[in-house]
Amino acid sequence: MAEVAVTIVVEKLAELLVQQAAEAVSEVECPEGVREQVGKLKNELAWMQGFLKDADAKQSNERVRIWVSEIRDLAFEAEELIDTYMYKATMHTRHLDKLLRPLHMYKLARRIDRIMSKIKEVSARPEAYGVRGESREDINLTSIESLRHWRQPSPYSEEEYVIELEDDIELLLSQLLTVEPRNHVVSIVGMGGLGKTTLAKKLYNHRSVVNHFECKAWVYVSKEYRRRDVLQAILRDVDASSRDEADRLERLPEEELVNKLHSVLDEKRYMVVLDDIWGMEVWDGLKSAFPRRKMGSKILLTTRKWEVALHADASSSPHHLRTLTEDESYSLLCNKVFIPPELESLAREIVVKCEGLPLALVVIGGLLSRKHKSSVEWDQVLRNISWHLLQEQERIARILELSYNDLPSHLKSCFLYLGLFPEGLNIQTKKLLRLWVAEGFLPQEGQETPEGVAHRYLNELIGRCMIQVGAVSSLGRVKTIRIHDLLRDLSLSKGKEEYFLKIFHGNMAPSSTTSQSHSQQPTRSRRLSIHSCDDRYDFLKHGAHHSRSLLFFNREYNDIVGTIWFHWNFLQEQKLNFIYRKFKLLRVLELDGVRVVSLPSTIGDLVQLRYLGLRKTNLEGKLPPSLGNLKNLQTLDLRYCCFLKRIPNIIWKMVNLRHLLLYTPFDSPDSGHLRLDTLTNLQSLPYIDAGKWIEDGALAKMSNLRQLGIYELSGKMVNSVLSTVQGFRNLHSLTLSLQSEEDEFPMFRQLSQCIHLEKLSLIGKIRKLPDPHEFPPNLLKLTLHNSHLQKESIAKLERLPKLKMLILGKGAYNVQELSFNAEGFSQLNILRLIQLKELEEWTVEERALPRLEHMLIDGCEKLRTIPEGLKTLTSLKKIKIIGMPVEFEHRLRTNDVPEFKYVTPAIESSMDILAVGMLIHSPMLLFQV
Repeated sequence: MAEVAVTIVVEKLAELLVQQAAEAVSEVECPEGVREQVGKLKNELAWMQGFLKDADAKQSNERVRIWVSEIRDLAFEAEELIDTYMYKATMHTRHLDKLLRPLHMYKLARRIDRIMSKIKEVSARPEAYGVRGESREDINLTSIESLRHWRQPSPYSEEEYVIELEDDIELLLSQLLTVEPRNHVVSIVGMGGLGKTTLAKKLYNHRSVVNHFECKAWVYVSKEYRRRDVLQAILRDVDASSRDEADRLERLPEEELVNKLHSVLDEKRYMVVLDDIWGMEVWDGLKSAFPRRKMGSKILLTTRKWEVALHADASSSPHHLRTLTEDESYSLLCNKVFIPPELESLAREIVVKCEGLPLALVVIGGLLSRKHKSSVEWDQVLRNISWHLLQEQERIARILELSYNDLPSHLKSCFLYLGLFPEGLNIQTKKLLRLWVAEGFLPQEGQETPEGVAHRYLNELIGRCMIQVGAVSSLGRVKTIRIHDLLRDLSLSKGKEEYFLKIFHGNMAPSSTTSQSHSQQPTRSRRLSIHSCDDRYDFLKHGAHHSRSLLFFNREYNDIVGTIWFHWNFLQEQKLNFIYRKFKLLRVLELDGVRVVSLPSTIGDLVQLRYLGLRKTNLEGKLPPSLGNLKNLQTLDLRYCCFLKRIPNIIWKMVNLRHLLLYTPFDSPDSGHLRLDTLTNLQSLPYIDAGKWIEDGALAKMSNLRQLGIYELSGKMVNSVLSTVQGFRNLHSLTLSLQSEEDEFPMFRQLSQCIHLEKLSLIGKIRKLPDPHEFPPNLLKLTLHNSHLQKESIAKLERLPKLKMLILGKGAYNVQELSFNAEGFSQLNILRLIQLKELEEWTVEERALPRLEHMLIDGCEKLRTIPEGLKTLTSLKKIKIIGMPVEFEHRLRTNDVPEFKYVTPAIESSMDILAVGMLIHSPMLLFQV
């Protein structure tokens, strides 16, 4: 299990070689002999990787385990040498202490010699232990080729590999849709990996369920249950106003949250899914929030424990989810991997060994899809599934471990990294990819960016079914991912073996428990993850020398309210200050949500940092100027720092910055004064104020930008920005916002040169839209606000050939009539009309919007009815309405929906349908609303 450690060190050595060759650390050139030694060390470790793959499969041999442990220790020694050298070299450059540079070079050479001697000694042993590897000539070639020719799936549908259990769905639907007051709780019970959550999702999204319940909520509970989190999650789903009052909800005591949820649900027919409940105390803590007055309201829960289901409702009949039949199992495997006729018998033997467990079948399918279609390779997989004497959960663990061992070494690091996140968390894809890049897991492959490699690795893990797709964007991109709890257990188990990670919970004891206190035990783990607040963080000091990453996931701070909250800020800040002094070799510091008021100047000593996450901290005033010392920083996340007023003009010193994230709703810190002309590596700049930096030519030097958002633009600056970005060949997303209502966007024909631009958002008056062929040629999403468009503009928009999503926001269209012509918007999937205050009549001609699936009408108060042309669509799945008159919704549900000819779209509304009926039948109530 040293393969991961060695892989990471090999990448760091490659990084060091590049750094030396470019003389990035110092003006003093690195001696050629030292550089040659570093190269030899890298090659030796890379060669040993070929043996480690075979060694991992023979860990039952005690001698092999000892040999692998020795290799891991050597890898850690080399890693410490590299990191310490790079830290000292950077610090001495900063302090102009160049006289010590030759001494450090001499020490570096001596230590490399000692490590090389140890490697030669260890390298002589593998074949004596029965471990075989690839030749030195083949090792690099095969690993690079396998990475380069990975299949690149488009895994954007969570339901792609699902077998429809029609009997189960029909039975559970009958329970969910009954209006008897007795049956309030419906339960799905089964072991992990059996598909409880998948079945619950099918029910949750079933059209009958969508139309039957007035509001729905889904919340993932898990073993790491926190009552407050669950209550807030349900409120956000069932109450539109709660989504806009997140900060206020965070400060409400738990009992007030219970009362608020009870009040919201009291007059509604609701359905709440509680996914993955582990204990009876969870139900006891939540049940008082669910009123039973409303006939037909349901709680759907999934659990592994029969007693939990009966405890929730003793009169219910929990549904025990069965395993798949052999034919169903074979169908599921066929959905995941193509099975040629000559391998069918082997495939059926594999199916039998999976014993009807969907997770096992899907993961094995992911493994087989990467194997050659040969009886030899498939038979090897079959022989490795040898668990007939194991218990059920152990059987699953073995099959998951089989798939883990089949991962390439770089993918193993990426998979293990997921164990750092709290159980059940929806992991933001963009954040995860930036963290992988910062950690240095990813080999450089030709001209491909590290982010490109990371995205490919993510798709590979999804394609292997090692992680699950969570939320998907409107354009079909994966926004969040999740990891099944059994696979997370695997990542934690392997991560601890490798000293890859350690998790701290609650009272800050690690997740593994022993009778002895852990707080004073040193840890060799390279990455520490803290999952809640505590009175002391002193225990972290014992891991400072070995730690390269420190990630906080503080979920307790919401309980701190009032004056105590301000006192807590101060205490929290004091408790964490030692990090900036002790953890000198950190590459990643994630403080998302940690309540710190200020950063000390010692933050500038963490010169190895690649990722600094300060999102949702309580930073006030200004950042310390020493932050400019972080020249290796790749990601700086300052989003939602509500009290941060100004950013010092030191960002330009971070010459390796790739992602600068500044957005805060309503009151983002001033940023227009910043000097940015050195940030030539920048890829993400989604929010920044316009300023002198544009006139000084900084924007023109950011040619690698993929995402750009500039706000407070004057009319004069817009032309300069448009002229500059037309040469940005990598730009995918562009947002431009004008400073005042008097300013206007000129014709933006220049954007037709941005061939990769897919998302365009314009906030401000548009004098005249260009012709369709003068838009970006691959535009998929267009968002317009305050545009003041006229009728003829719609005729241009509907001829955009690839447009999939159109948002006409507040003030975008100020005309009473809106018309979509025949064959207009031929590719549009999503349409949102938001606060078009003047809109009264909307017509859709035949053959317009042929692919429309989702539609939102929000705050168009004068609109009387939906167009007749929508009723002939064959693709429309859902109509969502927000803030519309009650008469509109009543007409939609009672008159319009029954008239749809081919499909009946689901109707989703923020309004209580009972109130709609009452108001229609009792008009006098309108005056009381």
